[in-house]
Parts: sequence; structure tokens; C-alpha cells
Amino acid sequence: MAMANKPSPETETTLVMADGQPLKKALTRAMRRARLRAFLLVIPLLAFVLVTFALPIGQMLYLSIHNPVFSDYMPRLTAYFNTHPEEGVPNEEGFAALVLDLIDAKKNRTVGRVGTRINYDRAGSSSLFKSSARKAAKFKGPSYKESLLEHRQDWADPKLWNVMRRAANAHTFDFYLAALDFTHDANGNLIKVEPERRIYIMLFLRTFMLSTLIAGLCLLLAFPVSHLLANLPLRYSNLLMILVLLPFWTSLLVRTTSWITLLQSQGVLNDLLVAIGLIGDDGRIQLMYNQFGTIIAMTHILLPFMILPLYSVMKTIPPSYMRAARSLGATPFTAFVKVYFPLTIPGIGAGTLLVFILAIGYYITPALVGGSSGELISNQIAFHMQSSLNWSLAAALGAILLFGVILLYWLYARLIGIDNMKFG
Repeated sequence: MAMANKPSPETETTLVMADGQPLKKALTRAMRRARLRAFLLVIPLLAFVLVTFALPIGQMLYLSIHNPVFSDYMPRLTAYFNTHPEEGVPNEEGFAALVLDLIDAKKNRTVGRVGTRINYDRAGSSSLFKSSARKAAKFKGPSYKESLLEHRQDWADPKLWNVMRRAANAHTFDFYLAALDFTHDANGNLIKVEPERRIYIMLFLRTFMLSTLIAGLCLLLAFPVSHLLANLPLRYSNLLMILVLLPFWTSLLVRTTSWITLLQSQGVLNDLLVAIGLIGDDGRIQLMYNQFGTIIAMTHILLPFMILPLYSVMKTIPPSYMRAARSLGATPFTAFVKVYFPLTIPGIGAGTLLVFILAIGYYITPALVGGSSGELISNQIAFHMQSSLNWSLAAALGAILLFGVILLYWLYARLIGIDNMKFG
């Protein structure tokens, strides 16, 4: 039997709209308009995220490697360093450039900023620059070097000149090295800082360890509370949920100072222990200005952030699952471990990750109740932003903290999976 020939594309009937336009073309145009309309609707959100999130992070990352203070305010000496890359104390030409730049810096009132920049890497440099700038106008050539050395012998220190050479580069990774407790010796070699000054690595480790411990404590406390809220009748669970949400309506500062009242040596808890005779009045326990105070206060503050994701997941688990496991012969413990607990993994992952990330960046609570042993890396970042004004080092510390969080998030995604996470 002969088969009918298929019609060629030219002879196929083309579907058209009522106005005569091809249907395919009209659908394509309509989908394009829909996508454009959707994009226009999300433009405000994209702009908000860009301005309040992406740009500040980008600025922080750039600030961690960019500090043009020395190169901007000491242009002659910077030009000399570019043409004389050798290390150590320079010749008379270098000292002449230094004196002329100090005269201009004194006139423009920028010598303090220059001295502060060098003081980041060499203590005492700020006063050296200020005192030398006050007398720089009296120094006459061609013996600038002799005049400066007669004024302060510090100008003969090779380490000082090597620090200035590195500071003359507006872009540098020295702040990341300082954030990892590294520095340069007098010959420019990379070395670890003195043991008593190695604080940043210790603070990073303490921050991650305490954040992990706080996340674990919040999980242990939040799991039974969330289970209770998910299985109580609605009228009771709503009442208890108000108690969970109540801390969100209270100032963080108020909650932290409340723990100070409870934990201090003359506080409520110590008074109670003395009253019942467990300790003497002269043996009051130090419960704050240490890591214990930081852990207790931050666990209380972050506990709702663990309860809510767990509750949202547990609420969706049908009670019939546990009853079915029991009817098939499983003990309550076995039914919980084999049936109920695996279903709560998305809430556990979301709550743990949320509490951990929040704990890493906390500042007020460790500052008020932590003391020196309960201080976290966020307190050092705030110190360099507000007190030492070493913004580049603060940015480098923040960038390392950001990279650490991203790395942990990546490991979580590889080992557990982001799909196994639910916030509600």
C-alpha cells in the first residue's frame, strides 16, 4: 500500500490569531513581555540587595587590600621607593624626599594619618613622624640624613624603612598577613609575630568553637520545646509560642544586661547559692566576664532561632508515622530514631546553620558579659573600626571570617545538602 506523502512545511497550515498574527509569534511576544514585567517587578529588590549587601561586602574586600594613605600623602618618598627598590636605610636622596614630604604633611595636617599607617606595623612610629614633621622645616640640605638622625636615631632603623616601602604600595596583602598573626622582620622576611601578640588565630578558633558549642546547646534545648509545641493542641501551642517570640519584642541590650544582673558576683544566682548554703559569701562564683557568661547569654538569645525552624518541620510530621512504627513492633526509642528523627533533619540543619552564623558575628553580648576570655573576633573587628582606626585590618579580619563561613556552608552543602534544609 502506498503511503501518503507528508506535506511540506510550506503547505502546512499555520495557526493564526483572530487579528491574523501567527500564533507561535504571538506566544513568543507574550512570554517576552511577561518576563520583562517580572524583571521590572524585582528590580527594587535587586537594587536593595545590591546597595545594602553586595556593595558593602565588595567595599570591605577591596579595603582589606587597599590603603593609599602613605602613597597619597608621601608622594616624593613613594616615587623614590619605586626607583630604588633595594631594602634598608636609603641614601641622602631618600632622606631629602622624606623631609620635603614631612613639611607638606605638616602643612596639610596629614602627618598624623601617615604616622598612624606606619604605626600599624612598627610601634612608636606615630610620635616619630609627628615630632620630625614639627622640625622638618628647620632641616637644611644637603645633610637631611644627618639632621634627621641627629633628631631621632629611629630613622636609622632598617625595619622602619622596610615598613615604609611596603606601605608605599597602595595595594597590599599585609593586612591579611597581620590578621593571621604574621609580620615581616628587619630584612623583610615573613615571620610569625611574638607569642604574646598572636591573638587573631586564637580568636578565630575561639569564635568557631564557641559558635559550634552554642549551636549544639540551642539544639539540645530547642528540640524538646519544638516537639512539645508541635504536638500540643493549638490553643496551648499558640500560648507557648508567644513566650518563644517574646524575646524578639525585647531589646537585645535589655536581655544582655539582665544576664549581667543574674550572673555577676553580687547577682541573683550567687545570692541564691549563698542563701541555700552551697557556697560561702567569700566564695562567690565568677559566672561572667568569661566564656561561661558568653555561652549562657548567647544560648538564651539565639534559642528562638533554633526553635522556629524545628517547630515548622515537626508540625508537618503526621503523628500516624510514630503510631505505625509502634504497631509494627518498634520500641518508642527505635521509632523515634528510625522514623521521627530523620524527618526533623531539615529543621535541624536550618536551625543549626542559622544559629551558628548569627553566633559568629555577635558583638554586643560578648563585649558586655564575655570579658577578655569570652571575647570573639567580632570584638576585635569593632576595636579596629572604632578605636585603632585600622580599617584595612578590620576589613581583612571580616573577610577571613566571611570566607570561613562560606567554606563551612560549602562543606554543609556537599556533605548534607542544601535541599535537606527547611526554615518553614
